Amino acid sequence: MNTVRSADGTTIAFDKVGEGPPLIMIDGALCSRAMGPGKSLAPHLADRFTVYTYDRRGRGDSSDTAPYAVEREIEDIDALIEEAGGSAYAFGLSSGAALALDAAAHGSAITKLAAYEAPLIVDDARTPIPSGTAAQFEALLADDRRGDAVRLFMRLVGAPAVMVALMRVLPVWTKLKRVAHTLPYDMTVMAGRQEGTPAGAGGWSGVEIPTLALVGEKSPPWLQSGMRALAAAVPAADLAIAPRQTHMIKPRLLAPQLAKFFAGTQARPESAAGAAAA
Repeated sequence: MNTVRSADGTTIAFDKVGEGPPLIMIDGALCSRAMGPGKSLAPHLADRFTVYTYDRRGRGDSSDTAPYAVEREIEDIDALIEEAGGSAYAFGLSSGAALALDAAAHGSAITKLAAYEAPLIVDDARTPIPSGTAAQFEALLADDRRGDAVRLFMRLVGAPAVMVALMRVLPVWTKLKRVAHTLPYDMTVMAGRQEGTPAGAGGWSGVEIPTLALVGEKSPPWLQSGMRALAAAVPAADLAIAPRQTHMIKPRLLAPQLAKFFAGTQARPESAAGAAAA
């Protein structure tokens, strides 16, 4: 394990593997470097990149500093980029994709960005997330109802009740409860972006770096709509379909697509202009 110190003094724990240009993995809600897509993807990309996986603040071996703000998480990414040599590629998944876009919009030294299925709700393809949901999580956590907070999150993302019931008797449930206090952080990242209007993809028009907006071929229509809107909103973005993928990625299949993009050989499968017309 390695660590860097963020601007506010928070210690950010990270691992790195491989050789080549630095690539930082930014995971979504309830994930950490020990349990998330970044950890699974890293071995498949390590032959071409130095892959950084890290514990977002409040998770795993990273510390935390109150009060939370998205700007503090961007500073965490900046500290990792500085550690990596001053610039880096980035891959973000789910709310981690939104966070990566926020970092790019704020001027972080990200040179290329792949965003996989930021959970944007931009139309009526699914029920919007109520604006007071972050406060609902905070209330549950204030009463130490971590399991209830995880169940609420699972319900909001559409997990089947039977799957949630099964997870509660598996070891993974304890791991999820351990990071449940960070759920309000992800809800803060997504604030204003899950209300069922096209404005959900806004705020990133200043992102000018090459960006790949990825959505799984088998993912639901609301995620497809969100990523089309994102590709249309970001000037240098292309929309790409990840074959045979859902929100729960298959690293072995996704890694070659990411490697081609970051290496500069990714074909432009559907331009932002095409996405806007879709």
